[in-house]
Amino acid sequence: MLIREKLGNLSALDVDGYRIDKLRLEWYETNKRVLHKRTDAGTEVIMRFLKENQELQQDDILYKDERCIVSVEVIACDTIVIEPASSQQLASLCYEIGNKHLPLFYDEDLLLLPLEDPILRWLMASGYNVKVEKRKLLHQLKTSVAAHGNSASLFSKILQLTNASNGR
Repeated sequence: MLIREKLGNLSALDVDGYRIDKLRLEWYETNKRVLHKRTDAGTEVIMRFLKENQELQQDDILYKDERCIVSVEVIACDTIVIEPASSQQLASLCYEIGNKHLPLFYDEDLLLLPLEDPILRWLMASGYNVKVEKRKLLHQLKTSVAAHGNSASLFSKILQLTNASNGR
């Protein structure tokens, strides 16, 4: 089965009467433009996305016919979970992790990183509130600015957040 684009998300579709066949992906596979995998039912899926920024999300639909839907299931992995104590600590963490060019995710008020022992040790030695859990890494923070967009960079947003909390 050749997939060239995603068709939507299960959250926006009535799936009654359909068989859902999951394509299980690691968090780092959700950004791949070319990928060969098998679904839970054994169907071979070849993804060749032609458009840029086809980042796959949990429950994205890759294929649909009258009986079956193939959708994305992001696999939980060992994750560093960080609970920042303040907005200043949040800004500092984002800056330090960004300088290390590590993938950073968020979930509610928590920062999430794929488990890497050196980073875990550094965070613990620095006094941050961290723990390790099995989590799905779903909401990656984007740290680059679109070339033609007028969106602010992550660093600008962090500075605004920090200044707002300081009453400036």
